[in-house]
Amino acid sequence: MNQNETDKIRLVIIADTHLGHHDILLPDGDILIVAGDFTEHRQAEIVDFNNWLGMRPHSHKIIIAGNHDLPVENNPDEARELLFNAIYLQDKCANVMGLSFYGTPWSPASGWSFQLEDDRLNEKWRKIPENIDVLVTHCPPYGILDRSTTGIHLGCPLLTENLQRIRPKLHVFGHIHESYGILRKDGTLYANASICNIKGQEDNRPIVIDWRKNRTIETPKFTELERT
Repeated sequence: MNQNETDKIRLVIIADTHLGHHDILLPDGDILIVAGDFTEHRQAEIVDFNNWLGMRPHSHKIIIAGNHDLPVENNPDEARELLFNAIYLQDKCANVMGLSFYGTPWSPASGWSFQLEDDRLNEKWRKIPENIDVLVTHCPPYGILDRSTTGIHLGCPLLTENLQRIRPKLHVFGHIHESYGILRKDGTLYANASICNIKGQEDNRPIVIDWRKNRTIETPKFTELERT
């Protein structure tokens, strides 16, 4: 293995698999990040996803829930126990391979799981610590990789406001399938890693990010995804 391979941590990022995880061609890496919406309705789906995670080669798996993960919302403690092949984060931090992660599943209220009205939602965002390396949310911030097919921004304005304080080096999310891609802005790399397209088909590829020991972040295989 050459020096370039040993001085990096490779992150492989997915979101919004919607039970289609068995059909994903997943690149190798050190840390697999799942940014929500991996189940739909049944506890058995958590078990199946955990079994799938256990067969992946990545040394570490970090996972949060999303607005479709009803069985996780119904019993988060049990879900955490069932997801023993991963680190399940719900308003929690984790330090993995020297990187600080914070994971949180919430999004603005629209009648689905892990959704809150503005006052309670902002309380969740305010809990996120400053200057973490990797922030994992399910919903995007307003104005960043959050456009619908009609051009409307669907991200969370309160999250955008809080990001001015948090300033993560990398912010990972999904939720808005049609805004898949990456974007660099104000010192943060944003990644919308939705695997499913707007029709629910697994059309998008996992996003691969290399975190160098000198703290630079590279997207070696997916620079064509970068948005302006």
